[in-house]
Order: sequence, then C-alpha cells, then structure tokens
Amino acid sequence: MYSHILFPTDGSECADAALDHALDHAEMYDATIHALYVADVREVGHAAPAVSLGKVRDALHDSGRDVLERVARTARAAGIDVETTVTEGTPESEILEFADRDDIDLVVMGTHGRSGLDRYLIGSVAERVVRSSPVPVLTVRQEPE
Repeated sequence: MYSHILFPTDGSECADAALDHALDHAEMYDATIHALYVADVREVGHAAPAVSLGKVRDALHDSGRDVLERVARTARAAGIDVETTVTEGTPESEILEFADRDDIDLVVMGTHGRSGLDRYLIGSVAERVVRSSPVPVLTVRQEPE
C-alpha cells in the first residue's frame, strides 16, 4: 500500500513523536522513509539584520543535516531504508512539491513544530499540508508530559 513515506521534520519533539509512526508504517509496508528538512529563511533578515543571510542559511542547512542524520540513524537501526533531503523554501510548499514530485504514498508529520505564536495565529504547516496534499497525511500530536 505504501512504498514511499515522506517524513518532514524540524527536529522538534512533536516531529520525533511522528517519526515513531513513520517508522512503524515503513516497517509494516516495507517502505522507504524520505526524511525532509526545509530551511525556512523567509524572515531571517528581519529577525537578525546584523547577521549575513549566507551565514544564517549555512547554519540552517547544518542544523537540518544534523536533524536528518539522527532520523537516518534511527531508521537504519530499525532496518528501514531512508533517504534524506535538506531543501530551502516555504515548508508547506516544499513538502507538497516533494510529495508530488517523488511519488510519495503517505506523509507522516507532527501537528506542531518549533515555530511560535505567528504560526499559531495564521495556521500550522501541518494544517496547510493536510488541506492540499495529493496523498494521505497522518498527523501526530505530541503526547502531553
């Protein structure tokens, strides 16, 4: 049923909770996990005008590679094939384009990421992905502590 599962992550605890579900589905269906980290640089210039955009981009990409390496280690330890991609852009757009372009069968993602109040007020990335995805989306809430 599922051969290619997209797991977009920002490294948050909620994304970690979703990873467990992505791995379970991948194991059940012998699917490949496609772990995706989107470096969102839209508001970098406003948040840190004294820092060069290039340095911030590099830092975001480095952070993404670190997050994806942790995901890859976890998947490989479970015997699951995994591919990782760091990209740059608007998270929901990049997720939707990846799902469409790479023949993804299922998206598994957390309901909340690292973003703050602005995302709460204008809607979450997960909500926008659910509304526009060409494939099923499994959203996972982080368990309360």
